Amino acid sequence: MSGDRLAAVRGTRTLPRVIRPTAVPRFVGTACALVGLIDVTAGTFPGFRHSRMHVMAGVFPGAATSFAAAASVVTGILMLMLAHALKRGKRRAWRATVVLLPVSAVTAVVHRHSLGGAAVALALLALLVAHRDQFTAKADPRTRWRALAAFLGLSVLSVSLGLVVVSAHPALMVGDPGWGARLQEVLYGLFGFQGPVTYAVDEASDVVAYTLGGLGFLTALTTGYLALRPAKPVAELTAEDEARLRGLLARHGARDSLGHFALRRDKSVVFSASGKAAVCYRVVSGVMLASGDPIGDVEAWPGAIERFMADARANAWIPAVMGCSETGGEVWTRETGLDALELGDEAIVETGSFTLSGRAMRNVRQMVKRIERAGYECRVRRVAELSDDERALIRRASDAWRGTETERGFSMALGRFGDRADDDCVVATAHDAAGELRAIQHYVPWGTDGMSLELMRRDRAADPGLNELLIVAALAQAPELGVKRVSLNFAMFRAALARGERLGAGPVLRTWRALLVFLSRWFQIESLYKFNAKFQPEWVPRFVVFRSTSELPRIGFAAMQAEGFLTFALPSWARFGRSGV
Repeated sequence: MSGDRLAAVRGTRTLPRVIRPTAVPRFVGTACALVGLIDVTAGTFPGFRHSRMHVMAGVFPGAATSFAAAASVVTGILMLMLAHALKRGKRRAWRATVVLLPVSAVTAVVHRHSLGGAAVALALLALLVAHRDQFTAKADPRTRWRALAAFLGLSVLSVSLGLVVVSAHPALMVGDPGWGARLQEVLYGLFGFQGPVTYAVDEASDVVAYTLGGLGFLTALTTGYLALRPAKPVAELTAEDEARLRGLLARHGARDSLGHFALRRDKSVVFSASGKAAVCYRVVSGVMLASGDPIGDVEAWPGAIERFMADARANAWIPAVMGCSETGGEVWTRETGLDALELGDEAIVETGSFTLSGRAMRNVRQMVKRIERAGYECRVRRVAELSDDERALIRRASDAWRGTETERGFSMALGRFGDRADDDCVVATAHDAAGELRAIQHYVPWGTDGMSLELMRRDRAADPGLNELLIVAALAQAPELGVKRVSLNFAMFRAALARGERLGAGPVLRTWRALLVFLSRWFQIESLYKFNAKFQPEWVPRFVVFRSTSELPRIGFAAMQAEGFLTFALPSWARFGRSGV
């Protein structure tokens, strides 16, 4: 074996013992955050210097050390801001850090008189340059509203840090200025002006002035950059993408009850190279979140999954799939090496065998008869049969009965009603004795002989039991519509709830069930399970696919955002920015 070959083999064997190349972004991001924190602290508090190198204090002029203190604060803040992007392998963060680390090294020598701090910064710089191929991720989709968010955040930080800087030299202050005067000094200093606070030593005055000026410059520069750079709106489903997806659903839509929900227009899509399969997704909080199984021919799924994973790697997004079937989970885990965990069960009812007879259906039967005696009637139709006025009426009622400010749903929600492209959907409406609309259910196609419940809302002032009445009416009418199977609501952690209430359940299972019941106060976990169970459905498991257990909390947080359980209201300027205008 040649010497070069032997060295290469040895290098590949010993490198993991020190640091794997793929682990460099996370290591460097953490290290740069620590360096940034030290820089901010050193520039803010005058006593934070390397005592053993105090002999160097006379080497540099006072103006240089004062300027270095201000540069230390600004550089440290920037490195703290870039740390997370570095961990994700972002290319732009790499470029910025390569520029900032030499500055940090210089300030360590000039201000702190620390050769060790400079050596650490230069070592990180060398590591960044040597492993630059690990920092190739693209920038996240951006919008101009982030400029104002950055301005507000940096303004608060600058004022807070400025008050610390102004107050860090109490022994050198002339007089005893109060907090009002100190705040005025900070506000003046951020704009480059002298405030009411004075110091007995010029060096302290210069440090405060340069630092406040640097903070103001950082705030203005960051805000201007974010405001002036071209906006890149969040990708949405185009008309061409939707047409291609509808073609795939026409040929393969019967395989997955969640397939039609891929047509949500706030999703993005990647197609396999052959165009015979696709994966629809949305990026939420850095998580590339797909739902259901891939669309199209099962044989072409690996190609679409490969494109999905390639995009996740290119953008440093966390890949995850919510609510895929067992077959889908097997393909995802086989093709990507990801893990799968059972998330819950989908309730599916066969319309041909459904009946209200029998003891198990007694409660539903009694409720339906009671509602019918109260004068309510149901109408089950294709959306194509509705007039424009009826569509508008149902849409207004649905919005009024929503119960929350934002529309919920992602995995099993279409997010619209009455669109001409959705005329093959089914709508069930309940009307009182006076003919007034009191409840709505909306079903989307599941292939040619099935449908999936997408929307279920009722007037809160109406009698309870209307949802049960509408489901029974839809199941009764289904054969005339050519529907043989109906997918009802998804029940999260259904197996845990069912097993935890059985005789002989262990303490761990009972504790887990008790926690789910407690969480049901906010997330309707138990109530959805019990509601679905009334109709004696077949329970079909659904899975979440993920990369590592440590990422599950973040995936769960992103899923709750996507489903609308966690919302962060944006002002009008932010919503305007999201359009990319």
